[in-house]
Amino acid sequence: MSSMTIGAGARLDRMPVTPFHWRILGLVGAGMFLDGFEIYLTGGVLGVLVKQGWSNLEFNAHFISATFVGMLLGAWFAGIFGDRYGRRYSYQLNLLIFGLASLAGAMAPSMPYLIAARFFMGLGLGAEIVVGYVTLAEFVPPKTRGRWLAGLSIVTNSSLFVASFLGFLVIPTLGWRAMFVISGVGALIVWYLRKTMPESPRWLESKGRTEEADRILSAIEAEASRRGPLPPPVETAPAQAVAVERSVGAVFSKEFLTRTIMGSIICVAISVGVYGLVVWLPTFLIKQGFSVGTSLGYTTLMALGGPFGALIGYFISDRLGRRASLIGGALVCIVLSVLYPYAHNAALFIAIGFGIVTAIYAIIAVGWALYVPELYPTDLRMRGAGVCNTAGRLSTIATPYLVVTAFTAYGVAGVVGLVVAMMILVCVSVFFWGPETRMQTLEVVAVDGGDAFGASAALKSAGERP
Repeated sequence: MSSMTIGAGARLDRMPVTPFHWRILGLVGAGMFLDGFEIYLTGGVLGVLVKQGWSNLEFNAHFISATFVGMLLGAWFAGIFGDRYGRRYSYQLNLLIFGLASLAGAMAPSMPYLIAARFFMGLGLGAEIVVGYVTLAEFVPPKTRGRWLAGLSIVTNSSLFVASFLGFLVIPTLGWRAMFVISGVGALIVWYLRKTMPESPRWLESKGRTEEADRILSAIEAEASRRGPLPPPVETAPAQAVAVERSVGAVFSKEFLTRTIMGSIICVAISVGVYGLVVWLPTFLIKQGFSVGTSLGYTTLMALGGPFGALIGYFISDRLGRRASLIGGALVCIVLSVLYPYAHNAALFIAIGFGIVTAIYAIIAVGWALYVPELYPTDLRMRGAGVCNTAGRLSTIATPYLVVTAFTAYGVAGVVGLVVAMMILVCVSVFFWGPETRMQTLEVVAVDGGDAFGASAALKSAGERP
């Protein structure tokens, strides 16, 4: 039997973790880290621009809007390009765009030019998030896919602290332009290093390019076999090349509609949690009577829940499964959000805020980073993830206005009410529509949605135990 009758997925899924997987994580993670760094440098840069008289609140608002509009379009087109031209092509393109745009921003002669450059940065930023998680998911084995994707989320979210710390060190001495130079040069270095990154064999096989897929797989297997003989791949049907390429409308077909709705709800809930509550915490605290210094101090302590939540996602995604992790995280967020407006003791206030941030970022690690890309077959995976992420990005445009309206009418209770409503939708949609993808090969999830216990027949027959 020739190797390609087994299928790229089966050959990848039977491999142990090797240095190859760590190289892929490094190349993908470096780009994702810079993506987060570019997003999180916004606060420090805009504050300095206003103080220097280079910008004002209106220009700052345009800057933020340009970021979100660019990210929305980037998320949409990343799915189209990634499924049509390949993961590697799309990854390299978006990294080049935001790297060059960052350098252009560093040289901007005025705020309107910086805003225009920021729009193109946003295109690359929105695309990077979609492509990164999908690419890594298609290489790592199902037994540890949850931990690898959650680990990538930890790397991404650690950029919040690094961006804040570097901003503290760099901006007062070298100026705000240096922050864009760091991001742009870093992106171009990673772009150059990624030229050695192989294309996804799963994607190549879905396009009928089996000889190219076989060459890449053979090289990976040769490296892995140096540590000992590889287990035989479980014979499963390989991903069939699609005779007629399906349009993006296929993600709204009867076969995938409930998954697309559920994935979009998860992404929207995450956006509402982050951009409707987390980023507004300093403002809410000041409005509740805390001083600016106290507000920033409390917010910093609460923000530690970001990496901690991603770390929790790392530990629970493969142990509890995707469905239990998402529903559990949403329930924790609901309970703590309900308690938040009534916490008047400082220590309790910080603890509850920390818990809410932790729960939201655990949902990000399991849902956004891991679960959504798992829901679609190879030929639609990028577009499916892109559509769900686009829904999330659309909500970031509307969320600030909803927050202001809710806060004006009902105070903090009105804002947490928005978060609670979205988390309830996450629980309901995942419970009724969500397939369990834990320990599942991507091909099995695409065909039948997996089984109730989260361990595919292929893995069971191979003697694997969850």
